[in-house]
Amino acid sequence: MKYIAMIQARCGSTRLPDKVLKDLAGKTDLQWVIERVRRSKALDEAMVVTSIEKDNLPLIRLCAELNVRVFAGSEEDVLDRYYQAAKLLKPDYVVRITADCPLFDWRYLDMAAKQMEAGTDYMAGITESFPDGEDIEIITYDALKQSWEKAAMASEREHVTMYIKNHPGQFRLQNLECPIPGLGMKRWTLDEEEDYQFISAVYQHFTSQGREDFVTEDILAFLKEHPELEGLNVKYQRNEGLLNSIQNDRIVGLER
Repeated sequence: MKYIAMIQARCGSTRLPDKVLKDLAGKTDLQWVIERVRRSKALDEAMVVTSIEKDNLPLIRLCAELNVRVFAGSEEDVLDRYYQAAKLLKPDYVVRITADCPLFDWRYLDMAAKQMEAGTDYMAGITESFPDGEDIEIITYDALKQSWEKAAMASEREHVTMYIKNHPGQFRLQNLECPIPGLGMKRWTLDEEEDYQFISAVYQHFTSQGREDFVTEDILAFLKEHPELEGLNVKYQRNEGLLNSIQNDRIVGLER
């Protein structure tokens, strides 16, 4: 197995509770993310990685209904969750995607797989040229294992690829650049109520036309006609959760 996408999802979001089960034009957020990720031609499989908290049972039931493999692991140590799931399947590459990205564009994953150079340990939109919500990270299994073995900071355990970013001398990094310039400041992620209002409007527009395969250019054309929608969530900062983790960081040790 060369490429496996692991979609990070849980029901315990504090800013927007149960956001992965929010309805978007008749389907849950998580179902849309799974369906859009599965459109990628580069993947061997897409699965969901969640935590063992009982609040996630509805999420697990949904995955069973959709015939999607699901792994339940640590709630706080997300790096361990990813590694334990990957260890069962041992893919060459793990594609990390979060369930708060219902506008994910699968074509960029295909593009990333084609651009991935031999010897690259980690490929991502390092320059943040993609809209927030179209993020893609590709990690080799060996780099994921090394991170799992060495990461000692709480932020590095919570945010799966943080150890790699903090230690670029140990890994070969490759940037993935958005082919459409000027999109890095756009917020297409699902973390706040205003995000939900924005994304709901996008989905209602396209599904009312019978379109489920809309892509980035389609969304941009729609927003050009309805620029007021982008004002709904513009006040929120990118990577707010990560910044909070870094601010409250601590050493958690190496207990593996």
